[in-house]
Amino acid sequence: MRLLLLRHAKSAWDVPGAPDFDRPLAPRGRRAATMIGEHLAAHRLLPDRILCSSSRRTRETLIGLLPVIASDLEIRITRDLYEVTAAAYADCIAALGGSARTLLVIGHNPSVQECALELIGSGNPALRDEIGEKFPTAGLAVIDFEHHKWSELRPRTGRVVAFFRPRELEIVGSEPPSDDE
Repeated sequence: MRLLLLRHAKSAWDVPGAPDFDRPLAPRGRRAATMIGEHLAAHRLLPDRILCSSSRRTRETLIGLLPVIASDLEIRITRDLYEVTAAAYADCIAALGGSARTLLVIGHNPSVQECALELIGSGNPALRDEIGEKFPTAGLAVIDFEHHKWSELRPRTGRVVAFFRPRELEIVGSEPPSDDE
């Protein structure tokens, strides 16, 4: 099984009085979401199921991905991924991952970063260090598991196989956005 942990793309902070839950993506975030979607499609990292936080910026990140990854997949929008702990992320994955072979989770930091670090037990140590150092907006961790059911998910049973940041991805004819907080 493969878990794709994606932090939402860069959000806008220029909407006075908007609650955190309702913050939209910034233009740079919309470009990054599309770029990540194109990267997923190009590298055949296509999910069968998506779990997405119900906040506006995560839903807008999902919308940016769909034109390039859309296929026959299940999407679950859930408040269970908003303002919760890394342990709650793991619980949500175990409970809602269903029968997905490749599961994409779109959420928030610090929970996405902490969940990735909690689940990684093997793989390239440099990738784990990079994830621990900074998990930027639109950052994507790819973690493989030997389990056959998401309900069997346990700490330190995953093998990190990749970590992508928008600034490292190049699309012909455009400049990648920066990945600042």
